[in-house]
Amino acid sequence: MEPSRPTLAAVVREQLGLSWEKARERCRRGQVTVDGEVVVDPAFRVPEGAEVKVEESRPRIRQGHLDPSRILFYDRDVVVVDKPAGVLTMPYAEGDRDTLVDMTRATLRKLDKGFDPDLGVVQRLDKGTSGVLVFPRSLAAKRSLEQQLRARTVERRYFAIVNGEARDARHESYLVPNRGDGLRGSHGVFRRAKGGPGPEARYALTEVRVVERLRGATLVECKLGTGRQHQIRIHLAEDGNPLVGENVYVRDVEGPLLEAPRPMLHAARLGFEHPRKETWMEFESPLPEDFQATYRALRGGRR
Repeated sequence: MEPSRPTLAAVVREQLGLSWEKARERCRRGQVTVDGEVVVDPAFRVPEGAEVKVEESRPRIRQGHLDPSRILFYDRDVVVVDKPAGVLTMPYAEGDRDTLVDMTRATLRKLDKGFDPDLGVVQRLDKGTSGVLVFPRSLAAKRSLEQQLRARTVERRYFAIVNGEARDARHESYLVPNRGDGLRGSHGVFRRAKGGPGPEARYALTEVRVVERLRGATLVECKLGTGRQHQIRIHLAEDGNPLVGENVYVRDVEGPLLEAPRPMLHAARLGFEHPRKETWMEFESPLPEDFQATYRALRGGRR
């Protein structure tokens, strides 16, 4: 049996004697090249005999690469991708490069030179969030997926590690761009509100199920009813259980918070109806190394 190829993070870690997180960060910052090409995916499988170099300063990135194994499915209608943490889904500002859209296009060009890798966007994962998402490849596919999202028939399940003792809950609120302190949040939660939520408010639904109690934390599964920006992070924090590694939605939480290299949120499962074939499709993404390491550390000392 052919031995499995090491991940890029593993090679960087061995070369420099770094921790796992620092090795992954070097990759995500574009400081690592494989045979002269920048690779930002820490889980990229390094080919045998490839030359891996680590730059001390961040180089000017030409084009990041996504390990082909992260493309879980593709045809002429959709592409399903397992997103690594530390990568933007799409550009938000001028100069944002090596987004998941960019890297998926580049990888598709290599996988099938006859395909035009044009990708639309119907869902986004935060930069710090890992896991599975789908890109439409045609206007018809985009409209179909958008309709499924509006009808709430798309299955989206996440695993999260949160601070404290979380509870099974169903969170329903109207999210607003400014809850009263400059942060996104639920209308009327941070500050008593007068009147209704207003035209900018968007209904949000998150169902939370406790999976396991950890040391000072809880592993939970979150099922999305809607897909608003930062929805899971906001609902968990407003219930008193911000994500382990969260550094934004923590202002109204008392006491010390557990640290992690990133917010511990992973999109584990995605299910939808194929836009053209009308068959149900399901995809799963295994927990990444950093999530598993945080889980093991908190599980080992639980009371």
